[in-house]
Amino acid sequence: MVPLSFAGEAFLALPEAALYWPARRALLVADLHFEKASWYARFGQFLPPHDSRATLDVIEALVDRTGAQALFSLGDSFHDSDGAARLDPQARDRLSALTERLDWTWITGNHDVGVATMPGGRRVAEANVGGIWLRHEAQPDDPRPEMSGHFHPKLRLSLRGRHVSRRCFVGSATKLILPALGALTGGLDAGHGEIRRAVGPGAAALVPVADRLLRFPLA
Repeated sequence: MVPLSFAGEAFLALPEAALYWPARRALLVADLHFEKASWYARFGQFLPPHDSRATLDVIEALVDRTGAQALFSLGDSFHDSDGAARLDPQARDRLSALTERLDWTWITGNHDVGVATMPGGRRVAEANVGGIWLRHEAQPDDPRPEMSGHFHPKLRLSLRGRHVSRRCFVGSATKLILPALGALTGGLDAGHGEIRRAVGPGAAALVPVADRLLRFPLA
């Protein structure tokens, strides 16, 4: 965990694509896309079917490591409107245990807008926490401090002939986009025009490593 300052608040960025807010004892995650593999399987494209369990493994480990008491999931928590219903019994029980253990808030995203019932927790379109707006997709015209997901940002670099890709945060003075935490989520290049438009001037890709936060300005 490495320090990340945003909107006058101190956070800890985790290499697992999550953010911890010590003052609130809260984890922030985005784009879990539970049951993505089972959605593809319905159309004849078979992916490893354990993505929901793998994502739960990460969340459980982060909760234990940080001692979090709350969690905000910034949208697209399920890959589609039937995703919650397709969870296998073991994954459903594990997720229900987490939503009972934590003060859990689901932010609605474009993928999970049609989910009828979330497995515990409370569901909102957006939330204002300590003056920071939590949304699924950034609103470029809103000048207020905001955290969001949606774009699955990744930093792609060429180093000594090798292509390197890492999930990253993308931030500016008032915007912070979280990377996707879900096991089977892809990513959009952090320098893509849509991401830079959403974040505004001064955008940079932020990559947490063992002891520091690497910053890569996005031209």
